[in-house]
Formats: sequence, structure tokens, C-alpha cells
Amino acid sequence: MKLRTTSIVGGLVLALAALGLYWILMPQPILVETGEVKTSQFQDAIEEDGRTRVRDRYLVSAPLSGRLQRLVLEAGDAVQAGQMLATITPPVSPLLDPRVRLELEAQVGAAEAAVEEAESLHEQAKVLLAQASADLERTRSLAKRNVAPAAQLEREEFLFRSAERQAYAAERRWHAATHVLEQARAALTSAGNSEASEAFPVSSPINGRVLRILQESETTVAQAALLVELADPGDLEIAVDVLTTDATRIREGDKVIIERWGGPTDLQGAVRRVEPSGFTKVSALGVEEQRVWVVVDITSTPEMWTSLGDGYRVEVRIVVDEIDQAIVVPIGALFRRGDAWSVFVVEGGRAQLREVEIARLSTRIAAVAQGVRPGEIVVVYPPSSLTDGSRIKLR
Repeated sequence: MKLRTTSIVGGLVLALAALGLYWILMPQPILVETGEVKTSQFQDAIEEDGRTRVRDRYLVSAPLSGRLQRLVLEAGDAVQAGQMLATITPPVSPLLDPRVRLELEAQVGAAEAAVEEAESLHEQAKVLLAQASADLERTRSLAKRNVAPAAQLEREEFLFRSAERQAYAAERRWHAATHVLEQARAALTSAGNSEASEAFPVSSPINGRVLRILQESETTVAQAALLVELADPGDLEIAVDVLTTDATRIREGDKVIIERWGGPTDLQGAVRRVEPSGFTKVSALGVEEQRVWVVVDITSTPEMWTSLGDGYRVEVRIVVDEIDQAIVVPIGALFRRGDAWSVFVVEGGRAQLREVEIARLSTRIAAVAQGVRPGEIVVVYPPSSLTDGSRIKLR
């Protein structure tokens, strides 16, 4: 009886040992991530960062040189067309040292003396003109009575015309001397005078807002110096630089989805223009890339994006291909086996290898023509150890 009991215990120990050895040697399930095959809208989109910018900006410059008065406007202020933005006055005259002031005073004295001389010469010319006029009238009276010869009458007429021209010239010289005196007095009076006698207003060309004040403090400005930048902040567009290889797929009117702009919902847009000329840009990794600007119009109602401003960062998805109803799988579930695309489908706790035919590819999902059905579960990012028929455990 004792021998029989010992045999039973030994058999149980051997069975447990065999079971433990089998458990140790048995392949363990592979931990995987999964995704569902769905029927939904497929979109192939180009994703890039963009910047908002006003469609039309105005740089207001100084129309003439002079002294700019301090601006009272600030960035963000609303302006109306014709509203005065700035005032330009004549530049302040330089300070005079004693020598220059004495020279100006001497010029005034010389101009006054020239005026007196010209006035005296003018009076003398008028006297000579009166004498020539009297002699001419006397000679004409004698010539009518045949007392004075015709030659004398001609000589008196010539002397009268000469005296008349000399009187006119003396009058002009007197006027010129008067203007020179006024010039000299003005130079002496205005020298060192900082009071502005006149001002030129610089007006706003549009209804809009001030984006930037380029010259705020009072200073002397040259002609065409930039003063204020104006724009209508409600008229925004988005500029996106994309790779030239991607730009060849973009067409005017393509749908654009604007994400992560700061609002609660995504905005809608449309491509207005793909610029014809590219440029070179160095990426963050130091690689030179050929890029081109794409201009996007925001088609959502302005009430949805009133908080957007000029120069704000946004993320855009430019949709270049779209299928309304397609069987889609996560892009991470696909892998190549030879020349074909394949996926692992989860069936009965095991991974079943299946070949699929791809209709469209994007950066996130793929549209499948055949090979899988909606509702099936596929392995996403399958590990290298996963093979056809492997037991799996869902993460």
C-alpha cells in the first residue's frame, strides 16, 4: 500500500514538472497595438505651419523733409481715411554765433543803403523824364508853327523815349533792392527762431488700424522716411511655405483646414495662389530645401476668427486628394512584403497576415481597395517578431 502511494505522488510530481516545462517553452503572446478598419472620408493633405498677414498694408512715409512732431497714435488705434496721423513743420534754424549775427546785421545795413540809393536814382530818373516830356511838348508846339526844324523834333522824341526807359529801369532796380532788403531782414529775424510758421499734415489713406509706429518721437526726418504702418486687420490671408515637390500637387481652390490657431474649432480656407518662384530655406536640421509660398484665403465667417491678427502662427492642412466614402486603415498598419502592401488582421487572438491593395495614401491613413473589411482589427506598428499566426495580446 505504501509503495502504491509513493508511485502516485511521483507521477503527480512528474506531471507538474512536465506541465511547467511546457509552460516555460510555450511561445508567449506578443503585446501589440491595434486599430480598426473604418468606412470614412479619406483626405490626402499637406501639413505645414503658416503665418497670417493682412492682405493690403500701407506704409505711410514723409512726403517732404522737415521736423516731425511726436505722434500721439499707438499700435492698435483705429484711424479713418483723411485723419491726420502726423504733422511735419519746417526744420529748426541753426543757432547763430556772434560773428554770423554781425554779418547778417551788416547785410541788412547794406541792403537798406542799396534801397536808398535805388530810390534816389528812381527820383532822378523821374525828374529827367519830366524834363524830357516838357522839352518834347515845347518842340512839337514850335514845329507846328514851322519855327523848330524836324530834326530837332526827332531828337527831342528820342530823348523822351530814352528818359522813359531809364525811369522804368530805375523803378525796377528800386523794387529789386527792396526785395533784397526783405531777404536780409528775414534771414536775421528767422535765424535761431524755433517757432514753426507753418505745418504740413500727413493723413491716413484708408479706414483701418495702426499696425506699427515706425517713428514715434519728435525728430528731423528726410523725405520718404517711413512713419506709420496701417492695414485693415479684418482682411487677413495666410502665407504657407511648402516644399516644391508638394507644391506641384496643389491647385488653386484646393480645400484648406486651419488648425491650432487658438480658437475652439478649426477654420476653413481655400488656396488662392501658388507663387511661381521658389526660394531656398535651411531647415532646423541644416538641410537646404527648395520651397514656394502658397497663399490661402480664410473662408470661415469673420466672426469665428476675430481674435486673429497679423503675423499669427497657424497650422494648415491643404487637401490635395479626397474620397467621400472609403475603407481606411491607419498608415502605421501597412508594411511592405516584396512588391505588395500587407497588414496583420487580428482573428481569434492571433495575427493573420493578409495582402491588401491600396487606392490612396496619406500621412495618417490609407484608402484600401480590397483585402480588409470595415470593422476588422489590424495591428498598428507590428513588431519584427510578429509572424503569421502568432499569438497576440492587446495593449
